[in-house]
Formats: sequence, structure tokens, C-alpha cells
Amino acid sequence: MDQIQECGAVVLRWSSHPRCVGMARTELREALAGWGLAALEDPAALVLTELLTNAGQHARVPRGREIETRFLRVPGGLRIEVHDASSERPRRRSSEADACDGRGLMLVAALADRWGVAERGGPGKQVWAELSLTPAPDGGLPPAEEPPRAERPLAERPLAAPAPPTGSH
Repeated sequence: MDQIQECGAVVLRWSSHPRCVGMARTELREALAGWGLAALEDPAALVLTELLTNAGQHARVPRGREIETRFLRVPGGLRIEVHDASSERPRRRSSEADACDGRGLMLVAALADRWGVAERGGPGKQVWAELSLTPAPDGGLPPAEEPPRAERPLAERPLAAPAPPTGSH
């Protein structure tokens, strides 16, 4: 796992190994606590779990490519982005009542204020979700603002967490 600290964002890179999902949740919880957004911890962790698991299982990330997560503080809440090098778009599926899978994007839609899929600066796509702390005064959700997309210098910050085993992509 590589971590890059960007102004107002935590950017991490992961292999598609399933154990990376738990490590990503830990990093998300730390970011939320630091930003005073601990109230979003449970729904944000579940949204991240679903998006990162989908990328690892379904995106068919080419060998040597990693999955990138971005946690961005936005006005009133949080934006979670999962970037991968696959052009395959996620799609909501209908699942049988006794099926063990197929509900991830339904959970994301239920927990997030907004979510979607967008192009990215390189190959592949980003799947994103936004969660807010409080509803707007009219009872609706507060408008989410897009985070700034200007290029900024990135600085690496080492972590003590173990890297996934070599060769697991």
C-alpha cells in the first residue's frame, strides 16, 4: 500500500487482495476522526467496503496496476473515490432473496447522498460516493460540491501497515 497526502485528501493505493479492504477501512476511520467526521464512520466504512470490494472482484485490474482510494473532506461531509484501471463500469444487479452477493451498489445507493461513475485522468474509471453529516434546512440533502481537480504536488507519507503479498493483483 502506498499513501500520498494531498491537500484535503487522503490518497492510498492497494492491490486487489481482499485483506486490503480492512486496511482501507482503518485508514478511512483515521481520516474521519482527524476531520471531525467520526459520525460518518459506519456508513462510510460500509460504502468504502462495497466500492473497494467491487473494484477488486469485478474490475479486472490489469496486472501491475493498483486500485486507488481517495477520501476527500467536502463541505458538510465526505467524498469517497475508488479508482481502477478497468473500463468496465459497475452496474446494479437484481439478486435473488437468498443470494450471497449482488447487493453492494444497492447498499451504496441507500447510504450515500449521491454516487456515480466518472472518467479519470488515466485509464479506467472512478466510482465515487458522497455522504453528509446533516440534512439541509428544507429537509433535503445539502448540495455536494465537487472537490477541486487542480493538479497539486503530492508528498509520500510512510505507513507501518504491511504491504500485500507480492504477486497478488
